[in-house]
Parts: sequence; C-alpha cells; structure tokens
Amino acid sequence: MYLYGASGHAKVIIDILTNREIDIQGVFDDDINIEKIFDYTIQPVPKEVETLDGRFIISIGDNKIRKSLSEKYSLLFGSAIHSSCIMSDSVSIGDGTAIMASAVINSSTLIGKHVIINTSASIDHDCVIGDYVHISPSACLCGGVQVGIGSHVGAGSVILPGVNVGSWSTVGAGCVVLSDVPAFSVVVGNPARILRELNK
Repeated sequence: MYLYGASGHAKVIIDILTNREIDIQGVFDDDINIEKIFDYTIQPVPKEVETLDGRFIISIGDNKIRKSLSEKYSLLFGSAIHSSCIMSDSVSIGDGTAIMASAVINSSTLIGKHVIINTSASIDHDCVIGDYVHISPSACLCGGVQVGIGSHVGAGSVILPGVNVGSWSTVGAGCVVLSDVPAFSVVVGNPARILRELNK
C-alpha cells in the first residue's frame, strides 16, 4: 500500500495497516519539508506515480483535497480498516476508505469512496454515507441516516433516524440533528440549527 499525504491522519492509517500486517511501500507528500513519519521517509510524488504497482490511500483529512487528488490521478485505491472495528457482513465499503479503531457499522449500510469513519464512530443500520465524507470520533448516526458527498459530521454529534444531511455540509461537534440539513450549510447546537451557508 502507498500513502499519499504525510499528516497526522497518515499516522493513524500507518498504525492500522501495520496492525493488519499490510506492507507500506511508500509515503508521498507534496510538502518537501516533511522528512519522516515514524520510520518512513517522506518522498515527493513521483512523475510516474500512476505506473506504480500497488494500491493507494489518500491519507489526508480534508474532504475536498481527497476528492481532488482521487480525480487527478488514475490509481488503484485500497482501504484501511482497523482490526477492532465491528462491522456487519452486509456493509458495502468503497475504495480508498479508512475506518478507525472501535468504529461500529451495522447492517445494510453503504459507505462510499475515500470516506473517513473515525475512532469510535457508530453508524446504525441502512445508512448511506456518500463519497469523501468524514464521520468524526464518537459521532452517532441512527438508522437510515443519509450523509451526502463531501460532508463532515463533527465529533460527538448525534443524527436521529432517517435524517438526510445534504452534500458538502458541516455538522458541528456535539450537535443533535433532528431534521434534514440542507446542502452547503453549517449546523450547530442542540437541537441543531443552521449557522451559515457555505460557498458552493
């Protein structure tokens, strides 16, 4: 596995892959000032990156950057799933997705490409998580929740059953979301309310 991105998020993915005894063939980053992560020397992205034999994970937390890089290069993408994750056999996971320690993902949930399901997040049955979404640590999604492409669900937030979070929205940390969230909006509080709209 190759990693593109040498951030703190990359450290967690390295831990996951090492725990699963998955070989890390290289770590790349556009920032030439980053020299090492753990025992891995950070290399600039090679011109022939698309010809490398192996799968990639974009190990960058920013949803928009993951989307941009996944579309920029024609690469094969792998996934990183922590061994302590509890996941139903009926869950579907897209390429490039990372699932962190102690996450719980229940029956018939669909998870898109290049998604982050962070530490101890809980996703109940029949949820649909779009591409490039980040579900933050200890967030709780009840049954039948849909999260649109590129959205960020903040740490410790709770989304009630059947709620739809629109694309490229942000659910603030600790929110309790009782009703649908429009696309390109930021919601905060308990109950969640719209704080502002985002630039489309």
